[in-house]
Amino acid sequence: LPFAKDPKNTFFHYFNHGWVSFATGQYVQSLSPMTFGERDPIAEERFRILRTGSEDEKEKVKAIKRLEKYLVNVYVIDDPTNPDNNGKVKMLRYGKQVHKIIMEAIEGEDAEEFGPRIFDLGANGVSFKIKCENQGEYPTYVSSRFTSAGKLNLSDDEQKKIYDSVFDLTKVYTLKSYDDLKQMLDEHFYVKDTKSETEMKNDSYDSAPIPTFTKQVDSVKVESSIDYDI
Repeated sequence: LPFAKDPKNTFFHYFNHGWVSFATGQYVQSLSPMTFGERDPIAEERFRILRTGSEDEKEKVKAIKRLEKYLVNVYVIDDPTNPDNNGKVKMLRYGKQVHKIIMEAIEGEDAEEFGPRIFDLGANGVSFKIKCENQGEYPTYVSSRFTSAGKLNLSDDEQKKIYDSVFDLTKVYTLKSYDDLKQMLDEHFYVKDTKSETEMKNDSYDSAPIPTFTKQVDSVKVESSIDYDI
């Protein structure tokens, strides 16, 4: 579905860092500022280690995964695994493989056949059929395709209601500051105690040792609203 208020945000292209915390054993992740062309301390540290770090550091930093993803609004026609989603506007999160198929339909070799029809909820529109298959140990979506089957018969009012129900994809994730991301790296990769000196003084009693602390960082604002992740 197009984002009529700002068509350039119909697709939200973003980068994400994630790894299993060396402090808590839980998965932590964050939206990368590289999404908006800004500095990212996690990416900078990863690059530094891969370039000049020790072999042990290079092995450890492999734990940090940099994922490239996309978000788009979709109108669900038929969801066999969760029929309650049928007839609703949902968010679909997907990777480069599916994005290539979509871009081919919009402006590539298949544009003459599909083009703007992929955004059309009327009789001239087409549907996107997602097909997941296993290729060795990994899923593949190369057989996914646009099809004219199952055309919708919606009135103009029904179409307008659907188009007006789309989510602003730029507001789904919370972008952390440079300092917050550096703290996340210190806590969950280097397992450092990041308390300020003031906090440490307040926590100390006579000669009792100052306890360390960790916390789970969750950068996703409305993760539960993303119903499809492929």
